[in-house]
Amino acid sequence: MTRKVSNFSDLIQRVTTSCFLHSFADDREEEYHSDSFGNKPQDEQGYYGEEKMVMGLKVISREEKKLKQMRALMEEVFEAVSAMKSAYVSLQEAHCTWDPQSLREADVAVVAQLKKLALLRDGFHGSVSTVEEDEGRRRRGGNAPYETVMKKEVKAKDLHKVKLGCVATLTSHENKARRPHPYTKRNLGCNSQMQEAGFVAAPSPEVLEATMAQVKEASKSFTSLLLSLMQDAKWDMAAAVRSIEAASDKYYNNPATSTTTVSTLHAKYALESYIFRKMFQGFDHESFYMDNNTLSSLLNPAQFRRDCFSQYHDMKSTDPSELLGVLPTCHFGKFCSNKYLSVVHPKMEESLFGDLVQHSLVSEGNHPRTRFYKEFLGVAKEVWLLHLLAFSFDPLPSKFEASGGAEFHPRYMETVVKFAGGRVPPGTVVGFSVSPGFKFRNGSVVKARVYLMARN
Repeated sequence: MTRKVSNFSDLIQRVTTSCFLHSFADDREEEYHSDSFGNKPQDEQGYYGEEKMVMGLKVISREEKKLKQMRALMEEVFEAVSAMKSAYVSLQEAHCTWDPQSLREADVAVVAQLKKLALLRDGFHGSVSTVEEDEGRRRRGGNAPYETVMKKEVKAKDLHKVKLGCVATLTSHENKARRPHPYTKRNLGCNSQMQEAGFVAAPSPEVLEATMAQVKEASKSFTSLLLSLMQDAKWDMAAAVRSIEAASDKYYNNPATSTTTVSTLHAKYALESYIFRKMFQGFDHESFYMDNNTLSSLLNPAQFRRDCFSQYHDMKSTDPSELLGVLPTCHFGKFCSNKYLSVVHPKMEESLFGDLVQHSLVSEGNHPRTRFYKEFLGVAKEVWLLHLLAFSFDPLPSKFEASGGAEFHPRYMETVVKFAGGRVPPGTVVGFSVSPGFKFRNGSVVKARVYLMARN
């Protein structure tokens, strides 16, 4: 009996010593290979069976611990992904109709869930490291997830320093703007790069002029496509121009130019004038008269201006086709639908394409993926941006257009037809307005574009 007790005490001592001197195994294969006495593992009823009981306590292997951690981690991941999807849906709903407060709250929620997912990702990378990496960290006393986070924080701080340096350079240039500097062009490189990247700190006449230039380019592109389709369809361009001129005279209440004729070579200017006139109808109203609710601009005009400028920034880098693919009936989508149906008459579309498929789709609130409609969306987006930017000013810049028969004023107008020597011949008057201009309270002017003709 004494010997049995001695053997049992010896057994306890050897098992305890083994537990302290060795981890329960970095590998299940090693754990099951042999026991602390060098013997082969017994069946499921022995010391190293499925339950692995030592001193009446269940021993959980390292691999089982990892498995439990991974299961808990995946549950957190699924919960975070579900919460992020819900927050993203709220973010989309806040865009249509535009709700700045809900937009900010949803944005914060999405960012919070993304940060949580990033932390879970780092934890996952740390938990699935190999046994050799675990041993290496134990020898070094290091911590991989912590090192990863620190490296990311250092990188983020470096990027932040670069941004601050760029801003500091801009501030320095603004302070020195009044005095000449021999390296002005080189020093303003940061400023030009930020402008090229679309960075705009506040609305200004220069920004609106640049945006108007984008409207012109988009309009020229769409006009060229429309003109080529009309020519392919064998349109009588002279008759089309006369029809446009008559509509223009009626629009501006100026019958004096109803007998004016435009050269067929210059038909593109008449067509562009028609497009601008249709696209800018309702421009002076904050919603293009699509919504009669103006309480937001009346109750809190300063916030309304900030919201317009914020929308301008958000919309500037957005592909209109992709946006309307997600939110086809948002305010911008309604604007595009209304303007397309105004610019492209059903008879015009049928003569150009032989059917009314696009017209039907747009009437139903959809947005075709055709080249023609995409070109139109380019114009619509730029006009929409110009409208948002204009309503970001206090006071609103005044829009003006030249009427037919008016004298040419180079301060407020620019001619679309180039004359020899760059000088406008005497006796030349405005035939029709091509695109509007804008005037600001500080005296700055964005010139209107006009088609000039001889008075007689």
